[in-house]
Amino acid sequence: MKTIIELFESSVKKYPGNIYLWEKEGGEFRGTTYSQTREEVLKFAAGLMALGLKKGDRAGLVSEGRNAWIISELGILYAGGINVPLSIKLEAKTELKFRLQHSGAKFVIVSKGQAKKIEEIRDGLPGIEKVIFIDGKENPGGKDISFKEVQKLGEQFLLEKKSELEQVWKNISPNDLANISYTSGTTADPKGIMLSHLNYTANVIQSNTLMEITPEWKTLAFLPWDHAFAHTACLYCFMYNGASIASLEMGKTATETVKNIPKNIKEIKPTILMSVPAVAKNFRKGIEAGIRQKGPAAEKLFKHALKVAYKYNGNGYNRGKGFRFIYKPLLALYDKILFSKIREGFGGNLELFIGGGALLDTELQRFFYAIGMPMCQGYGLSEASPVISSNALHAIKFGSSGKLVKHLDLKILDDNGNEVPTGKKGEIVVKGDNVMAGYWNNPKATAETLKDGWLHTGDMGYMDSDGFLYVLGRFKSLLIGNDGEKFSPEGIEEAMVDQSPYIDQVMLYNNQNPYTVGLVVPNIAAIKRELINRAIHPETNEGNIESLNIIQKEIDEYRSGGKFENMFPERWLPTAIAVLPEAFTEENGLLNSTLKAVRGKITKRFEEELKFLYTPLAKNIVNKPNINAIKTWNS
Repeated sequence: MKTIIELFESSVKKYPGNIYLWEKEGGEFRGTTYSQTREEVLKFAAGLMALGLKKGDRAGLVSEGRNAWIISELGILYAGGINVPLSIKLEAKTELKFRLQHSGAKFVIVSKGQAKKIEEIRDGLPGIEKVIFIDGKENPGGKDISFKEVQKLGEQFLLEKKSELEQVWKNISPNDLANISYTSGTTADPKGIMLSHLNYTANVIQSNTLMEITPEWKTLAFLPWDHAFAHTACLYCFMYNGASIASLEMGKTATETVKNIPKNIKEIKPTILMSVPAVAKNFRKGIEAGIRQKGPAAEKLFKHALKVAYKYNGNGYNRGKGFRFIYKPLLALYDKILFSKIREGFGGNLELFIGGGALLDTELQRFFYAIGMPMCQGYGLSEASPVISSNALHAIKFGSSGKLVKHLDLKILDDNGNEVPTGKKGEIVVKGDNVMAGYWNNPKATAETLKDGWLHTGDMGYMDSDGFLYVLGRFKSLLIGNDGEKFSPEGIEEAMVDQSPYIDQVMLYNNQNPYTVGLVVPNIAAIKRELINRAIHPETNEGNIESLNIIQKEIDEYRSGGKFENMFPERWLPTAIAVLPEAFTEENGLLNSTLKAVRGKITKRFEEELKFLYTPLAKNIVNKPNINAIKTWNS
């Protein structure tokens, strides 16, 4: 099985009556079987051919996750085209326009929620021959057509020229491109990752060596479908196994859509969920808020139950081993009276989460394992289609990114390109059929990243003696001391956010400087509660000064004598801190579409603050810029 078409055709033959897609219609989820999906795909593919799509032509796809998304992608592939999946979070006039222009897209398929963006930029995209509106369009122009109309054209095409379509899809080869998938665009010039049919099918087979998905499995695919993780791990891994995928119910706004996640989870009762750290943190906050509402006694019991579970589970791989067996009876009781009730809120059938997209801190892994819904952290990148490794139910080690998929070679290289022994850190480099063909129209970037078939990930990590991969962070985001020593800041940043109720976001910075500094976004609601407990009014000068002292005290907990001393080397803890007047958000471009901090943009936006942090005045957190920033939050 070496093309997506072979993969889909095989699944349709094996599981024709199984539901592949669930979508909300008229207030309830309705299922579309594998054979029904194929019928829709063939009609759409034939319609595209009728409109003039030829082998190798590119079509952009800008839509929320829904049935029409995967039908569109498969239709493009059956017609011999290349899908350019695009995030709904892209800004129209720069990000979206660049990608459509750069890829040379001939068609664009767009949902109602995203149509306005395409209308804004289409005059500047003369190469676009047709815009296909998934939900139709009032007063369509000459270059406009609805999704249903394309399928009607396809029905006619199938009656008259079915053999032409068959000739195309039966001759798709493994090395034909399936997608041009763009990097998140943390620079002005994002790269188009060329992923072939073989890249995807190889990664589906590799991913299946980590865990067994059965046809009964269901998932709610709430992560963006254009994102490599959801694309492969949901859409295609589930397809390969005859399992089913539900799309998230769309609200009138993005906030309303997000609020549908808990409701849809209860309705679908998923077996597995794909998550990213930002979503996992929100799930945990929701669980803890629910416990708090039950009163102090319930909260105290829950915290004790967690402690017992943490002791029994160890680091995952040694769960219940050695003396830990003594906690088993008590944990069983807590599971029955507490944790099982929490799981019911997730539908009652959830066996595990798979975590991707960024590093997931150990504390979150411990928490979800304790309540009986393990969050198995994985690792990958779009250039590898994307899965490289993952923890799984049979092999979990907290803090690691799990074991490698099979049929993949991995090396850890030092700065000179030499392979290092087990346990030593260096750059993660991989080779396999899942590795991209290169970057679209960018031979320079391709040559820098692909060397003799090996993909140089740009990520630092190491393998331990048990075969677990540890990913330490991006080389580009490393702290670099003035002596050249390097350190990944992500572990420190995550610890500070997770362990301090008063810090919402933090980014550490050191670019060959004498010391490390930090940019901090405060959790002002928590700080105000604490001030009021101390009988201090937040909007006074005393309130502003005390707010800053609260933040400083949280940072000092990692230093000698603090609650978390020795957790991290002191030289990488921030000597000076700037309290920022605004948060990192997608709207201001400081978070990307997977909610990861865009370090380059943050550094540029707060250039003046960073300069100030390397002056003597900044070493005392109570300084004029910080007073002004905290005033903004406290007012």
